[in-house]
Amino acid sequence: MSDASTYTPPAIWSWKPGHGGRFANINRPVSGATHDKPLPVGRHPLQLYSLATPNGVKVTVMLEELLALGHAGAEYDAWLVPINEGAQFGSGFVEVNPNSKIPALMDHSGPQPQRVFESGAILIYLAEKFGAFLPTEAAQRAECLSWLFWQMGSAPFLGGGFGHFYAYAPTKIEYAIDRYAMEVKRQLDVLNRHLAEHRYLAGDDYTIADIATWPWYGALVKGLLYEAGVFLQVQEYTEVIRWADEIARRPAVQRGRMVNRATGPLASQLRERHEASDFDTRTQDKLTPAA
Repeated sequence: MSDASTYTPPAIWSWKPGHGGRFANINRPVSGATHDKPLPVGRHPLQLYSLATPNGVKVTVMLEELLALGHAGAEYDAWLVPINEGAQFGSGFVEVNPNSKIPALMDHSGPQPQRVFESGAILIYLAEKFGAFLPTEAAQRAECLSWLFWQMGSAPFLGGGFGHFYAYAPTKIEYAIDRYAMEVKRQLDVLNRHLAEHRYLAGDDYTIADIATWPWYGALVKGLLYEAGVFLQVQEYTEVIRWADEIARRPAVQRGRMVNRATGPLASQLRERHEASDFDTRTQDKLTPAA
């Protein structure tokens, strides 16, 4: 691998398979399916195909919050998609999300199945479907959606930028880490200043803006993401920590964070979720992959 200080981009870029560290075996410059594999379908109208990354947690938290409000139609099957094994390139998954990223949702409740992909789009879809967590008054709705799209736009800096170069890149590049660390701290400051004057992102009410942002920035300030808390001095962002702690105490958030989780302590995992009772009957087959 070339030293970062001496690297000169070639006139025409070419793909080097296997080049790129931890995710080299699944990253490629083309889209589409690599193998035939239909997706499983459970008995509920909502079928979620996901993994407990921050983007995946957004949707499982949303579904658990809807169920906590009494929306029985939000019952769902959550199927594990192990992206490190390339499962997102199976033909069935690509039909649901041509971009081959989790999470992806199929809604079978209407006359025709409806696919929804991109985590922000799924949150809006569910909020509108069930009339919850998205304000209807114009000004409040605009504020909520503004923060939702702020998160969607900022996540690549935190995840694909800082997270990649700090935690996953095979070579530590000072410029790249400094560039993205600076931007992540600026984003934390944006949140901290706003939350100093507001309980939640869109005001006094908990919304999809909070549900989208908490798995990223809430996890970051609580030391659950990249183990970068000391490096980024996250203790400075006291209002973000206050907000993150309040959301973390919600039972639906605690359940949602477990769904499709296949790493970490077994007490925090529920690889697949098909019934509410799965949280209470987490037998070994629900915690570990089949042999």
